[in-house]
Amino acid sequence: MASRREVERMIAEGRIALDGKVLDTAATVLTSLRGVTVDGQPVKEPEPARLFRFHKPVGTLTAERDPKGRPTIYDRLPKGLPRLIPVGRLDYNTEGLLLLTTDGELKRQLELPSTGVERAYRARAFGEISQEQLEELIHGIEIDGIRYGQIDANLERRTGRNQWIEMKLREGKNREVRRILEHLGLEVSRLIRTAYGPFVLGDLPVGAVDEVRRADLVAFRSSLKGGQPLSAPIEGQGERPARVATHRARPRPPRRELERPTGTERPARPPQRTETERRPSKAARPARPPRAAEAHVAVPEPEAKPKRLKRGEGWAKPKRPSSRPTPRGGGKRGPTRGRPGGGKR
Repeated sequence: MASRREVERMIAEGRIALDGKVLDTAATVLTSLRGVTVDGQPVKEPEPARLFRFHKPVGTLTAERDPKGRPTIYDRLPKGLPRLIPVGRLDYNTEGLLLLTTDGELKRQLELPSTGVERAYRARAFGEISQEQLEELIHGIEIDGIRYGQIDANLERRTGRNQWIEMKLREGKNREVRRILEHLGLEVSRLIRTAYGPFVLGDLPVGAVDEVRRADLVAFRSSLKGGQPLSAPIEGQGERPARVATHRARPRPPRRELERPTGTERPARPPQRTETERRPSKAARPARPPRAAEAHVAVPEPEAKPKRLKRGEGWAKPKRPSSRPTPRGGGKRGPTRGRPGGGKR
């Protein structure tokens, strides 16, 4: 229906009741939404959780409304979407991936540091820093009495005095990335969140929103219950994770021995022959009788191929009968090679 702060205002206004009794405090434990009404209308049971990716642009506030009149993320979201609540927050000048969900419990699971969901950022900072200084953040750092956990930071590339730094963390305290980089003497000019757990920004355009598949969301929530949240990109947003086999191999039954009648014994195997008995040595083999001398047989020389005679030299190959019709004039052929009528032209 509304956010926690809005529900507190609705309770103070006397708009919410439980089993017909108007509530006067938010300290009320609800095991279900049965009997809860708002302005006399019953509240529906929650639908299955849905999760959306949103590319938050610079210059928008992660809030439902702003007293100063600044634009919010709800001003950029398209119409027709269900009521969405943001998972975590991004600063006014921070851009990148912002997860939106319809379920408050899923929002809480994603935000708690105990679940260990990893966030990835890319920061463009002005100043001088080395990779060795960034690697020291893996042990954590304390700034103004606030302890920040381990951070995996790497120097991506350098252009002049501007550095692109990639940082991965699991807590998500308020302005954590900016505070740490400013403590190291850097001035952050741009900050982009590129991933939240297995959900990555990818090629999602600025201001665009799309929904995460239900199967991917169920698999992610199962990993949260198991204590090992997924960190690899899900299918369609990066590299595809390896498929895990869910079948179990059937146990092989024990081998049963055949029952033998009492008083009978298994016959003994014949003794195996030794290597010498199986294949005697050359000295023990019988001598091979000598072969008889083969008589020399003269091979006759091949007869010379008869010379082919030309036409008119004694013998000639007979001519094949012609398939042409017999010409007029008794078959005599003139200078025109048997053309009917004969004679020269």
